[in-house]
Amino acid sequence: MRCPFCRHPDSRVVDSRTADDGAAIRRRRQCPHCSRRFTTVENASLTVIKRSGVTEPFSRDKVIAGVRKACQGRPVTEDALAQLGQRVEEAVRATGSAELSTHDVGLAILGPLQDLDLVAYLRFASVYKAFESLEDFESAIADLREAHPSAPVPGSRSNDGHPAGDGERADGADGVGGAGEVTGDESGGDGAGARGADGAPASAAAD
Repeated sequence: MRCPFCRHPDSRVVDSRTADDGAAIRRRRQCPHCSRRFTTVENASLTVIKRSGVTEPFSRDKVIAGVRKACQGRPVTEDALAQLGQRVEEAVRATGSAELSTHDVGLAILGPLQDLDLVAYLRFASVYKAFESLEDFESAIADLREAHPSAPVPGSRSNDGHPAGDGERADGADGVGGAGEVTGDESGGDGAGARGADGAPASAAAD
């Protein structure tokens, strides 16, 4: 290897140690011309082919960055993300292929992410699998319920028929009351009863 200091075309290895849990080797090298030392890291080549056809080296950091976006607002630690990144890299390297598509990398992410957080999994899967309708989400949630029968899957309900979660009713996407308040099936959060079209209480409107 060329010396980064004097550009001499050769160097010799003076020390080698494994790194990254055995996935790489750190080599300490010395230039025979200027005698200065430098470190190199050697690992197995793994290339990702993007949809545009452009290739780039596999990056565990990019995997973690993409998953971190799906985990925003979720109780997921940086240590857990780091472990997920390691699992993904081990999985893609275990295929024995030197080149992988972004689709292959996405598939390798889905399994560990489902084990990590179901909400984050749905967020990531909705983009990766290009969900286009409510039916796509319903199908994914049904699969999660089957795979994790005891887990609080998003959209599931408790035994008393109320939506699962800390609150006593489901909230809409904008943070206001759920569908029960709109239809009058349940009372509103402020304790007021359902009202008829003329604004009177429902019982009076029925009269």
